[in-house]
Amino acid sequence: MIRHRRMALEDLRRALDWAAEEGWNPGLDDAEAFYAADPGGFFVAEEDGKPVASISVVNHNDDFAFLGLYICRPECRGRGIGFALWEEAMAHAGQRTIGLDGVAEQQANYARSGFVLAGTTRRFSGDLTGREVAGIDPADTADIPTLIDREAQCSGVRKEDYLSAWFRDTAHRKTFVASSTGFVTVRRCRDGAKIGPLIAEDENTARDLIAAAAAAFPGPFSIDVPDSAPTLAGICETLGLSVTFETARMYRGTPPVTGDGLFAVTTLELG
Repeated sequence: MIRHRRMALEDLRRALDWAAEEGWNPGLDDAEAFYAADPGGFFVAEEDGKPVASISVVNHNDDFAFLGLYICRPECRGRGIGFALWEEAMAHAGQRTIGLDGVAEQQANYARSGFVLAGTTRRFSGDLTGREVAGIDPADTADIPTLIDREAQCSGVRKEDYLSAWFRDTAHRKTFVASSTGFVTVRRCRDGAKIGPLIAEDENTARDLIAAAAAAFPGPFSIDVPDSAPTLAGICETLGLSVTFETARMYRGTPPVTGDGLFAVTTLELG
């Protein structure tokens, strides 16, 4: 018998373990910040009491939601379990625009549910040399409202609850600020670390922020760069990073209007 329910935090931790098995390499401290974004936006399917599928449709604000963590256990695929959970989770978004970052081979399936391709995001990965940089300092709680505002200007979506948690340092996640010219968050993952978001007004600041982030944790490092930020992609290439993964950014509903600047996304799971 299949039953759907909302996840508790421990269920989300299990879903992130599944994501790790799929090769998605989630962060070690992702669960708490993800859950803070919208505790009602995480769903699990159980068969005879055993969790077998997951999905998140997180409502970031009154107009926008983001879909991720869509996983069905390998032994349960092909039976419609995942899609039934998908339909229930989608209803959680109501009339909001929904975004997702999906692998290329699933684009046709997402399109059948009304999602339209808006662009691509490329993951640049490799080793980086970290260093302390004068003028780049750890963020403190007083910086958080400004960081949320700046990220919203770049991404086109305000994510108050999510980023209020994301920008608070943990044992495995740190944020650094370069005065008024940019900031970066870096987090330890199952393998190496990921950098995101990264926002910078110029190339030199972007390079300095990446260097400061790389000094915080061991590598290798990954940065998810949308195709709307070609200059940042070029910086990644000159730093010796190579493209290891690509996703399709798709929306059901009106896409957000993104801003200019050098911008790397926060996560592919919550946007």
